[in-house]
Amino acid sequence: MAATQEALYGRLDLALSWSEAELPERERTKHVHRLHPYLGKFVPQLVEELLRRYVEPGGRVLDPFAGSGTTLVQCLESGYDAVGVDVAPFNCLLVRVKTAAYDLDALRRDLDAARGRAAEFEWGDDPPADASEFVREWYAPRAAAELLDFRASLEGSSSTEVLRVVLARAARSARRTTHFDLDFPRTPQLEPYLCRKHRRVCRPVEEAQRFLLRYTRDTLARIEEFARVRTGASATVLAGDARRLELGGPFAGVVTSPPYPGLIDYHEQHRYAYELLGLPRHGADELGRPANGLGRAAIAAYVDGVSRVLANARRALEARAPVCIVVNDRRGLYPEILRRAGLTLEDRLERHVNRRTGLRSGEYFESVLVCRAV
Repeated sequence: MAATQEALYGRLDLALSWSEAELPERERTKHVHRLHPYLGKFVPQLVEELLRRYVEPGGRVLDPFAGSGTTLVQCLESGYDAVGVDVAPFNCLLVRVKTAAYDLDALRRDLDAARGRAAEFEWGDDPPADASEFVREWYAPRAAAELLDFRASLEGSSSTEVLRVVLARAARSARRTTHFDLDFPRTPQLEPYLCRKHRRVCRPVEEAQRFLLRYTRDTLARIEEFARVRTGASATVLAGDARRLELGGPFAGVVTSPPYPGLIDYHEQHRYAYELLGLPRHGADELGRPANGLGRAAIAAYVDGVSRVLANARRALEARAPVCIVVNDRRGLYPEILRRAGLTLEDRLERHVNRRTGLRSGEYFESVLVCRAV
């Protein structure tokens, strides 16, 4: 018999479960958290609350599954030095751009110059000769020409990494796909279609210029907004496999959200960025990627991988430092993961999560596992 709503909600930590009215989308994606869409990230307000509850003020924080950098960004806003690790090169690029300290006048000049070049670019009706097979398949000729010209303009800029993120964000929006399926497009959309998002017939995107213009402006505004609220704390991004990487330390705590098994392939999710930016791909080292499936061997490899990451993190911690792990452990894997990692569960907080937009909208529940070293 299913639990009643009263019993179900009685187990929740309501201070970690926000309604849409309490936490609207603009707050969940405040300042640099929306520099580029990223599936599976946890809300910054959850990180803020976990830092407040469990990590001594001014302590140094580790996130061995840095993802899009939510923990590191919120550490900078809350006054904690932080180190984040990720195996995916695009994730590391994104986190570096979010957490870097900028000369805002110089950044403004660079982005204004890039926006000006994008605005002045004139397409001559010919497909770009240097377009890769992926670009020719997924972008209309004009969009491809605009993206490749913008990429060429990055050479020599002192703000190259910021502009690379702008290019990736524009490339995501300019693909030949339906408006309602930017997350998981399977094949290019070449014909007009009935759009579930706009409730009318829409056409595939033909150009990228408007996205380049919009996102250069939006990126600058978000970095400036974050500069007004960030503290003097510092963040370091380590690119590599957290199972084996030297993490440094000591750390006053861990706040992290490991990938779920079989759910999202982050290299494939951002393939447009890897293709346009020429980033190396380390998808084989990505824990829980869907290509591995959900069979017994894949789950065993996932448990082993996450255990080794957390064990490596534990060795870099101060005595009795908290390890806060945000999970949806519907397969019951984490008791074994914690045992292997040398961590003991001190508390388990349950929270309600709303997926408010997109095809994956709905709701689910997840846990915050508060652990200490054995």
